[in-house]
Amino acid sequence: MNPSFPKWLIPAFGIFLFVLIFSSRLFVKIDAGEAGVQYDLFAGLKVDKVFDQGLKIIAPWNRMYIYSTRIQEDRSVMEVLSANGLTIRAELSYRYRPIEENIGYLHNEVGENYHERIVIPEIRSATREVIGKYLPEELYSSKRDSIQTEIFNLAATRIKDKFIELDAVLIRDVGLPDKLKQAIERKLEQEQVALEYEFRLTRAEKEAERQRIEAEGKAAANRILSRSLTDKVLSDKGIEATLRLAESPNTKVVIVGGEDGLPLILGNN
Repeated sequence: MNPSFPKWLIPAFGIFLFVLIFSSRLFVKIDAGEAGVQYDLFAGLKVDKVFDQGLKIIAPWNRMYIYSTRIQEDRSVMEVLSANGLTIRAELSYRYRPIEENIGYLHNEVGENYHERIVIPEIRSATREVIGKYLPEELYSSKRDSIQTEIFNLAATRIKDKFIELDAVLIRDVGLPDKLKQAIERKLEQEQVALEYEFRLTRAEKEAERQRIEAEGKAAANRILSRSLTDKVLSDKGIEATLRLAESPNTKVVIVGGEDGLPLILGNN
């Protein structure tokens, strides 16, 4: 070996070659919206340690499993039975994501294919269980929202135990035989007409009641006014009217006493 050749160059070259060969295992990039859990060859999976975004350096014999922590959306189409045994085609969409701080436990108990193993089966199971309690026409009525909420609550509770968060469940479409669908639509239209008629009838009854109360109030006021108009009050009112008439510059009158105590007015006509 050449004495002038630096001895440190050989180990440096070896380290460089090692890094070059195992660079894909040494450096792990975790992007935004992701989290990682590390499997140590000697210590096993570190379930309590979650790696957030950024560049990580690990031993080449270890492995980093990366999970997306963003909300993901998928759809599921299935056939379910209603309460009366009719087959219904239901299409749902749902949003989900792994619980970030529990990714280690999720990987240890379920694995990376948690969507296929947990989410899809639980969504389908909850949908069949809930819709099985209702009649087909109820899926076309205002109960649809409550059915949707019931499916969500049931599925969310079940998959949360597997370290997965369910964000939403939406019923996109409900497929029924054409004849049954048309019959349900006619029934709903008739119910809507009946509700509209009932509303108009109620409004008319309330208007009639308002007019009755108003008329009774006016009648009561007239009775009170009639009782309050005594002879003295009428006399005072007559005097007031006579004074106003006499003060008018366009009127010529002669005022003499009347039999009932009120002034008798004689005009120049």
